Amino acid sequence: RAFDQRIAMSATDPAAAPSPEHETDQVINPIDVQGDSETGEIDYKKLIEAFGTSEIDEKLIKRFEKLTGTKAHPWLRRGMFYSHREFDQILDLYEQKKPFYLYTGRGPSSASLHMGHLIPFMFTKYLQEVFNVPLVIQITDDEKFFWKDKSLSEYHNLAFENTKDIIAVGFDITKTFIFTDLDYMRYLYPNVCKIQKFVTANQINGIFGFGLEAHCGKFAYPAIQAAPSFSNCFPHIFGTKVDVPCLIPCAIDQDPYFRMTRDVAPRLGYLKPALVHSKFFPALQGSATKMSSSNQNSAIFLTDTPKQIKNKVQKYAFSGGRETLEEHRRLGGVPEKDVPYQWLTYFLDDDEKLKQIYDDYKSGRMSTGEIKKILVDTITPLVLAQQKRRAAVTDDVVKAFCAVRKISF
Repeated sequence: RAFDQRIAMSATDPAAAPSPEHETDQVINPIDVQGDSETGEIDYKKLIEAFGTSEIDEKLIKRFEKLTGTKAHPWLRRGMFYSHREFDQILDLYEQKKPFYLYTGRGPSSASLHMGHLIPFMFTKYLQEVFNVPLVIQITDDEKFFWKDKSLSEYHNLAFENTKDIIAVGFDITKTFIFTDLDYMRYLYPNVCKIQKFVTANQINGIFGFGLEAHCGKFAYPAIQAAPSFSNCFPHIFGTKVDVPCLIPCAIDQDPYFRMTRDVAPRLGYLKPALVHSKFFPALQGSATKMSSSNQNSAIFLTDTPKQIKNKVQKYAFSGGRETLEEHRRLGGVPEKDVPYQWLTYFLDDDEKLKQIYDDYKSGRMSTGEIKKILVDTITPLVLAQQKRRAAVTDDVVKAFCAVRKISF
């Protein structure tokens, strides 16, 4: 079965091996995400312990703010980005004015991104602006071909459309390079080959649990996602340098790829990538279900109209309210299980207003209908603004972002 907290990883950092006291049946990896079989919830603290990562604590956040002179992003302060590998060392580099770059990516499985897909890109944009460093974005059209049912050309076309959504987030073209694996492979391939030679099929199977009946594309792919962690994959930006480290913002389910990468890096004479991990953005139906591009009602898509947004929130957003209004007024709601409140923690920047909503909902002063209306009023302008920016992204703009060229470094 796929890597979960009960399976030690021979191809990763030794600290990542789980210990018996942290045994759980939740499964978290790039292929499969399943919460606890009894509660459906994901225990993020146990993931830190099992994966061998470090918590992004108040001390680290304060150091970030002191060094950058910038207030930490709400997603850092509120614990959405909650775990890291050597983010402290990236801050050391920033303090010493030494170079590093950002690396993130997207697997193009649908024509439109949903709001959950925006999270890593919005946070990466924030980091790029704060650190003033280059960014590379990998669009894994090959990965989706290996795991899904469309043709290779269809995934390549989806990559082009998804790139428009990503550009519309607002990335700086002078510091950002976007590439699809199919188009850029000749630059990646030397490192892909080196990585593949150092990782056995048994190790890949232990990490991802493909099973020996899986086709060889699935076994070969992890090295492709690992390769952009190394700066010499981008000679037009870094030349032949192998000593420029990268920071990877990603969801916690992507960590197995980079534990493998961190294990291989020293044997290749390269630096280990650093990571910051996010929690999962909940589906409208609640954190026990998975937001999916194939289920239109599990998410707010970036193509949705205001009417669709309102309807989805009102009809499908899981409520932490009580059965009746009278009972709700008497007992209060449960914000921790309420999807509209959870989404507001991502998209409502005002800390004081968010706390007031929490208090009012928990006490029963605010009803389920009222908190859903606040969410609709909060996210609708964000989606409309994204749509307006996306409409301005022409094919030529995409080609400019994807051109192999020198960017600010």
